[in-house]
Amino acid sequence: MTTVCFLWHMHQPFYKDLWSGEYKLPWTRLHALKDYAGMVEILAEFPAIHQTFNLVPSMIAQIDEYASGKASDPFLDCAVAPAEGLNDAQYNFILKYFFQANLDRLISRYPRYRELYDQQTRKERFSAQDLRDLQILHLLVWFDEDLLARDPELIELIHKGRGFSLADHTMMARKQREALSRVLPVYREFGMRGQIEISTTPFYHPILPLICDSDIGAVSSPGLPLPTRFSYPGDAREQLERGRAYIYEKLGVAPVGLWPSEGSVSDEALALAAGAGFTWAASDNGVLARTLQRDAGPDVSYRPYLWRQKGREMRMIFRDHYLSDLIGFEYSRMNSSDAAGHFLDRIRHNAGGRECLVPIILDGENAWEWYEANGRPFLRELYRRISEDHNLEALTVAEALAKYEAEPLDGIFPGSWISANFNIWIGAEEDNQAWELLLAARRAYDETPDVPESARKLAYEELLIAEGSDWNWWYGPEHGSDNRPEFDQLYRDHLVNVYRALGLVPPEALSRSILRLDQSGEIHETPQNPIHVTLDGEVTSYFEWMGAGRYRPDPRSGAMHGAAPPVWEMFYGCDGESVSVRLDGLQAGVKVEVEFETGIMPAEIVAGRITELRVPLAGHRLRVNLSRDGLPAATLPAQDWFEVGECMALAKRTIVAGT
Repeated sequence: MTTVCFLWHMHQPFYKDLWSGEYKLPWTRLHALKDYAGMVEILAEFPAIHQTFNLVPSMIAQIDEYASGKASDPFLDCAVAPAEGLNDAQYNFILKYFFQANLDRLISRYPRYRELYDQQTRKERFSAQDLRDLQILHLLVWFDEDLLARDPELIELIHKGRGFSLADHTMMARKQREALSRVLPVYREFGMRGQIEISTTPFYHPILPLICDSDIGAVSSPGLPLPTRFSYPGDAREQLERGRAYIYEKLGVAPVGLWPSEGSVSDEALALAAGAGFTWAASDNGVLARTLQRDAGPDVSYRPYLWRQKGREMRMIFRDHYLSDLIGFEYSRMNSSDAAGHFLDRIRHNAGGRECLVPIILDGENAWEWYEANGRPFLRELYRRISEDHNLEALTVAEALAKYEAEPLDGIFPGSWISANFNIWIGAEEDNQAWELLLAARRAYDETPDVPESARKLAYEELLIAEGSDWNWWYGPEHGSDNRPEFDQLYRDHLVNVYRALGLVPPEALSRSILRLDQSGEIHETPQNPIHVTLDGEVTSYFEWMGAGRYRPDPRSGAMHGAAPPVWEMFYGCDGESVSVRLDGLQAGVKVEVEFETGIMPAEIVAGRITELRVPLAGHRLRVNLSRDGLPAATLPAQDWFEVGECMALAKRTIVAGT
């Protein structure tokens, strides 16, 4: 019997400013609508499937406040305000932020939402009716998939589609509160059934090894530029103990399992976790490989381990990095049946018919907006196939650990699930400046003991929040977001609040943005003139591709850390009869197809220093599909299509002018 352990990590940063009481960003609320309850409720259809859900305490605290009506954010305020009474600031805010959703899977799913998106792209003025439709659709796309399918009021709203009334607006606000209120009871219910295990993370999601000693970053990356040493293991202990106690308070279970933030482990961090009452923890098989100093293939990764040091012990599992990332990043571009089949075929191949434990650990929320129907068809197909296979079982981590004997580990290599190091959070200029500012605030707290207890408590709470991993996720070159400035401001606000609470003047540095990098994301320039290409895999002349359309994929990851794009840059153009495409930096082994809205067209392909393709013109819109090993790697553009209609018109005008 092969045991599959799914651990879904449910996490959002702490968006609340404790000084003002305001939530600055909406993502905890929106994902609570779309993911947290539904991911558990679907298991009612598959009683044989047991799973582990890792709940970050600071996320649960936010959901609890939203559900009780104590929380608000500017996005929510603008969403529920009557459209006729919006002022200019609210109007501009809505048009800036209410299209922050997946274009293909969420916005384009509702014709009116896509119509409004195109209207905004054209910079046209929105009427009050346009705004109310946008307010409602902006919320509707974030509702749980199964709730949308069974709730009569939401079904009626979807059928209506447009021209929403004030009554519809009021109903949508009520439905949101109802949906948020059911999240925590769902976890309590399924936990009591025994179908799910609840594990947790240190309260504000800090990188524990770096909180214990930031110099440990140089162990996994020798020569890494580091900030002044930050070493507060007492804070790490507080985050662990408080996190476990809070989950017990809110959900009635004291978790024994720990997903350390970002799978980040060290010997000191594991010792603290064991002392706080945790009996198992999880990380990545990249960390296991560096610990054992050997490749951590399935024969090594598909078993539990027992870490022991100085009288402390912790059972451990290590995620199958490749298979977990297939769910997170690849299967959204496949149909549900093929994706589920591919996943289980790989597990069977890796297991080789032996009894083993397969740890599948990944983000339980951010991937689904890239899937058809929020991933529900894929999950149903996957759970059905596991339930019907007598050689497979899905157990919670605790159930699996009770079944398998653990191998001894006398130490752990310090690292995270990303490259078995901590480079996402420390080492870059922006990261290191954030650490310096945190250290200065922490020292100010230590040096200012004579303040009222309530003020000191607030200052310490803000320090714990600022120790969270999420701020440095967005600093440095690796990840990008339209909300990066807001994350930067909120981080500095938390540190400013430390000084305010202590009665001190905040340092001037906290009034300046930490952001230094000019992070250019996706670039798209439309064609300026017809092109005539020699298909030889070379840039034949300086003028060959001049005036072609140019597209550069976003090299950064977002809320989920993914692989680099499979090409550096793409150029495309038309001569009136055919479309030529140039791909620079195409990775080896990647299959290329050109797809029009009418279907895939056979292409002439020549690969050299660059890759050049030519296809007959077969429509007004196209995209380039890239795949490897039977898995879709990427689509260019990432969303939507390239318009070649204007390119065709340019070619026709040139031909007429030449005639």
